[in-house]
Amino acid sequence: MVVYIVWFVNLIVQLITLLVIIKVFLSYFMSPYHPVRLFIDRVVEPMLRPIRKIIPPLGMLDISPLVLIVSVQIIGRVIISIFTSVIH
Repeated sequence: MVVYIVWFVNLIVQLITLLVIIKVFLSYFMSPYHPVRLFIDRVVEPMLRPIRKIIPPLGMLDISPLVLIVSVQIIGRVIISIFTSVIH
């Protein structure tokens, strides 16, 4: 059971990370009204919004996607380590 939870947490962390990277990449090359970009924005923006309230863009540089990726990775590792410690 714990193995499946760890697998699922890892999957969610990887999916969020991938979506954030795709969002950043597409923001340079794709119209903001393209259906693919609208879908990804609809998924990722609710996670970025609270970070942007705390850390505003630095001029033309928005570091909130980087903060989100690092935060998700850390939270995922903490959750995985908690569940793996239950096994041992």
